[in-house]
Amino acid sequence: MSAANYLPPPWLRNPHLQSMLASSRLRLRRGEQLLAASGAQSRELILDGGDGVRLQALHSRIPAQREPVGLALLLHGWEGSTQSSYMRMTAARLLEQGFEVVRLNFRDHGNTHHLNPGIFHSCRIDEVVHAAADVARRFPHLPLVAAGYSLGGNFVLRLALRAPAAGIPLVRVASVCPVLDPAVTMDSIERGPAMYDWYFHRKWTGSLRRKRALFPELADCDDGVLRLDIRALTGWLVERHTDYGSLQAYFDGYSIAGGRLATLQLPADILMAKDDPVIPFTTFDQWQLPAQARLEIADWGGHCGFLENLRGDGFAERWVAQHLRRAVTD
Repeated sequence: MSAANYLPPPWLRNPHLQSMLASSRLRLRRGEQLLAASGAQSRELILDGGDGVRLQALHSRIPAQREPVGLALLLHGWEGSTQSSYMRMTAARLLEQGFEVVRLNFRDHGNTHHLNPGIFHSCRIDEVVHAAADVARRFPHLPLVAAGYSLGGNFVLRLALRAPAAGIPLVRVASVCPVLDPAVTMDSIERGPAMYDWYFHRKWTGSLRRKRALFPELADCDDGVLRLDIRALTGWLVERHTDYGSLQAYFDGYSIAGGRLATLQLPADILMAKDDPVIPFTTFDQWQLPAQARLEIADWGGHCGFLENLRGDGFAERWVAQHLRRAVTD
């Protein structure tokens, strides 16, 4: 299966429709249906993120399944969670392929704001690496693969970059619409249709309100701060809750653009839509990837959409499952 196989009906070729439907109730219901139909049972894991950090995950397996072929770690996008439609749908597709699945919640995502006092930001890669190492320790007999979407796609590629030095036996990763250059993505959100700015701002400020209610020491996160636009709110986060000093330094801290993945040692499959309205396709022009990383480009798909029909079935979830299956069959 390659990006060339994605041929949505003509009415589904609008990138904004794809992007909006990706987060719709339609997709949420479809994800619930597919995961329930798999017969999988899920249990909570509290993973060690290092330095006292705790991250929540859900481990899913089919009880009657023969010996699983491997374990897949899934990473969601910004303000998504383990319960996002694409996370459930990808889990269902991977379970079909014989995997057990661990869906990880980043700090302050899902219902996990109470687990750690510090606020989430996109440079917190160390705790995700530690959590992945904890997963590997808990399931030492299963080959480990990983996949992520949007910001999670960025995280999974940085995880793959660090895995060998961290002693994590990761064998392959898949990334869908990864954030390459965060500064460009910020510009795209600001200049694009207002619905994207509204969506991310609403989700993020809601998360910050929950965090503030749990940790009164976050008094600097007052209602005036929450009324700032996304760029100014990110600037507040960087200045008050990171050591990066400037917005550009923070963006550089998690950028994977240019040659930043040149030393990647693991096989990586990357799916991008040419019409992505959040991550401009032009940002991929100067991307320098090593030989073992393969970028596939679909003509359509929007941002993490890739919907195929009115049921909400997604090409990307099947693409991830089939590409990760190669890790245990090649």
